[in-house]
Amino acid sequence: MPKMKTHRASAKRFKRTASGKLKRFKAYKSHITGKKSPKRIRNLRKSALVSPSDQKRIDGMIPR
Repeated sequence: MPKMKTHRASAKRFKRTASGKLKRFKAYKSHITGKKSPKRIRNLRKSALVSPSDQKRIDGMIPR
């Protein structure tokens, strides 16, 4: 059986936590930030966890 290949686009967007969950970065931060409040931009810097329904899909793309 050949090795599983990692989906490279997904590998750049998601990181796996120690417990095996997937961490993602928030969207809407890259441009048009003049109309967004500093608090909103600051909160968009933080990472979030992938929802359980999406994690099932992404798990196949990023083998452990």
